[in-house]
Amino acid sequence: MLTLVLGLLCLLGGRAVRSQDATGSRFVCNAIPPGAEPGCGYGPTGNRVQSSSPVEDELRNTIIQLRETILQQKETIVSQQGTIKELNSKLARCEAAADESSQGKSRGQGSRRKEYGKNTMGDLPRDPSETIDQLGKTMQSLKGRLENLEQQSLRLPSTNVSAGGVSALTPLPPELRELLRQRLGALETQLLRKVAELEEEKSQLYNETAAHRQRTESTLNSLLERITELEKSNNAFKSPEDFKVSLPLRTNYLYGRIKKSLPEMYAFTVCMWLKSSASPGIGTPFSYGVPGQANEIVLIEWGNNPIELLVNDKVAQLPLSVSDGRWHHICITWTTRDGFWEAYQDGERLGTGDNLAPWHPIKPGGVIILGQEQDIVGGRFDATQAFVGELSQFNMWDRVLRPVDIMGLANCSAYMPGNVVPWIDANVEVFGGASKAALEICEDRAFDS
Repeated sequence: MLTLVLGLLCLLGGRAVRSQDATGSRFVCNAIPPGAEPGCGYGPTGNRVQSSSPVEDELRNTIIQLRETILQQKETIVSQQGTIKELNSKLARCEAAADESSQGKSRGQGSRRKEYGKNTMGDLPRDPSETIDQLGKTMQSLKGRLENLEQQSLRLPSTNVSAGGVSALTPLPPELRELLRQRLGALETQLLRKVAELEEEKSQLYNETAAHRQRTESTLNSLLERITELEKSNNAFKSPEDFKVSLPLRTNYLYGRIKKSLPEMYAFTVCMWLKSSASPGIGTPFSYGVPGQANEIVLIEWGNNPIELLVNDKVAQLPLSVSDGRWHHICITWTTRDGFWEAYQDGERLGTGDNLAPWHPIKPGGVIILGQEQDIVGGRFDATQAFVGELSQFNMWDRVLRPVDIMGLANCSAYMPGNVVPWIDANVEVFGGASKAALEICEDRAFDS
């Protein structure tokens, strides 16, 4: 009896368990090999459970091929992004080079050439035309690579599987193809814009270089013409006669020299403008010495003596006074006949005389010195006899001028250069610190008075 009761209890317990299993849920865990797709059936040993449904196989293969396609396109996009970054870097270098060129426009032509010589673009050519060619080649290369990518994508495996298990070919997804076309179009537009900017920059640099070269050549030509003009005239003054000689110190080395000498003369007139306040005596405004006679013609005021005229070392005292620090016009005439002389100051005749070296001809081939008395021809000066002041318009004639001519010179109503020694810049040399300066004597004299 006990045995029968135990058997019934076991039977009821088994049914309860089966009833619970029928109504409950059970989970079975199986090992999946590494790299396998989750959700696919695998047996307890890790072997894939083959589905007997063709639809599931087809969907499984489609998922695998789509994943492979997506991975390949991802790699391609990453590669193209690297190419785009490389090209953007080169374009940035181009822009930097263009900026540096524009900042260097205000410099000289040599600085522009120096900037062109710098390698501011890395591996790009230094010449702008070569840069444009290189960018064009890079653009074509990138375009070709993208076209090759599109052609390769057309040959990717299809998501449709034929009955024989051989994959058919299908085009790349339209969204990805459109994205590649947009990227290619944007990149090509950017490159074309940069090329146009470089072309414009090149044109501007060329035009500015040509204009700068033209301005430089024009300036140089003007400078050369001016130098040639100065060399021909040797005159830096408004007019060849509008200048003065300044002898500011009483020394034996400041003097001027007339380049022309005198012919043999039987009469002469010498006129000049003087300005001096030296004391005692203004010194020697001029002297003419010839071999054998250093005092052939001399005008001198030495110490407390009056102004003296020497002809062949013979002396005549002149009633002139010019040491008041103002401009004065003086003229001296002499003729060998009876040795007659005249002395004029500011157009007025103040004294006459005779018997000054009568019948003596003025000897030729000597030297005229301004500001010093000669003890030998052209030298051995004495500082105590040096002229201190300024002089201008030193002219000599080989005749005696009329009083009306002398008055015209003194009041600036007439201009009559000497026929033997005219006062012109090219005819006067200065030495020892003496100087020449521009002077319009009539205007300066009017202001002085």
